[in-house]
Amino acid sequence: MGAWLFKTRTRKQIMRRVVRRKVVRRRVGALGGSRKDYLLHKETARVLVHKKLTYFNQHYKLAWGSVAVRNQKSRWGSCSKAGNLNFNYRIAFLPVHLQDYVVVHELCHLKEFNHSNKFWQLVAETISTPHLCKKELHEHSKMIAKRVALSVIRL
Repeated sequence: MGAWLFKTRTRKQIMRRVVRRKVVRRRVGALGGSRKDYLLHKETARVLVHKKLTYFNQHYKLAWGSVAVRNQKSRWGSCSKAGNLNFNYRIAFLPVHLQDYVVVHELCHLKEFNHSNKFWQLVAETISTPHLCKKELHEHSKMIAKRVALSVIRL
């Protein structure tokens, strides 16, 4: 009789049961840091980002909404349709030329909200080698991910 009841369950009910049995693993983002580190370095990153935005905006002359510094798990920065800019607090630990690249990249999204050729030409007005910076930034992200993963294992 038990087998008969099992066959009458819906696929959704069976899937719910399977999902409950899965082991839930803690996801560690590539850039995610501890709350303590974030609170310690947030203000430094905020000052740095505002200085760089002011400097590069002398060239671009764009308007933005709010600027936030966050503990993002997988992004160095982002730009919303409303013109708000968000940056990862770990931007403060990057080499200066990569800090410039991240800020200019997000600033240019205020004018071109995509990664078209026009966007990259806009970035190239102030960053001489944007594609090389993009690759180097990706390498920095991988190094940080390894450090974060090792710190989780040691806990």
